[in-house]
Amino acid sequence: MKLWNNKTEIQFFIEALKNFASPEQLFYNLQDGYFAYVPKGSNAEGQTLQSRNSLIGQYTEKWSKNIFEPIAKELGLYAVNSVVCEELGLSRQSSADLALCTTDHTNQKPENIKLLFEIKMSVVSNYKFTQPNKVEFIGDYKQHKGNPALLRSDSMLKAIGKSINIRVSGIASSKIPVVVLGNSPITESYIKKVDFLKTSGVIQGFWSLNPNPTNSDYVKNTPKLGFQTILNKEQLLNNSKELVTNDMNYFSSMISKLKLGEIIRISSQETTDIAKAEKFLTLIRN
Repeated sequence: MKLWNNKTEIQFFIEALKNFASPEQLFYNLQDGYFAYVPKGSNAEGQTLQSRNSLIGQYTEKWSKNIFEPIAKELGLYAVNSVVCEELGLSRQSSADLALCTTDHTNQKPENIKLLFEIKMSVVSNYKFTQPNKVEFIGDYKQHKGNPALLRSDSMLKAIGKSINIRVSGIASSKIPVVVLGNSPITESYIKKVDFLKTSGVIQGFWSLNPNPTNSDYVKNTPKLGFQTILNKEQLLNNSKELVTNDMNYFSSMISKLKLGEIIRISSQETTDIAKAEKFLTLIRN
């Protein structure tokens, strides 16, 4: 499979129309025809299209699993959708969209989860549908009125909120990297936010799996790589491998300089760097 592109989106529409969805569930029915998004300069004619959200959500979760299955296999892991882990606050009603795990089961123990993904993808570009089954590309996301995927503020906030909920669920989450997967750029207003979330250790990155969302300018990468546009599968493998194989630990605290100095002094008495790190993490969590 290739990374996300316009052909992927057309394939989604073709499969949905063939198997379970009507044109009205997938497209705006405008005077000029059926459109995935309302083109700029056109009127929505009072329509709001919500029925497509769950359909594209299911499609992108399955698509992402297929993309990560060979990567997981190379790392000796499994790519699993809808992962439940109560210790991490991941219930059946709010499961992890995708995870790389040591076992191929929906219900997981924290120690078996090596990488968690929250997926925020949607149809990015605009398409026109004509009967009986023709779907054609008519313009990128800058040529329609919609805000797809990570360009939506509510999608970003939901992804951040769920990631923070996992991160603060307890010590079991401190070793598990969390990544938000998208298929669009981010807005410039989120550049500093995503970099801060990465450098503070809350979220290990926002990755867009769409290498070419537009031919014009867009945010490709942020200065500290809190957001990255993934250009090929090799980059995706290397990013994933780095997160899975590095023995990382999340820690966060707000304490006085006096207390922090004491923790550093006590930790520095250990004989090795790893022992010093372990002592520091133990003390700061207590």
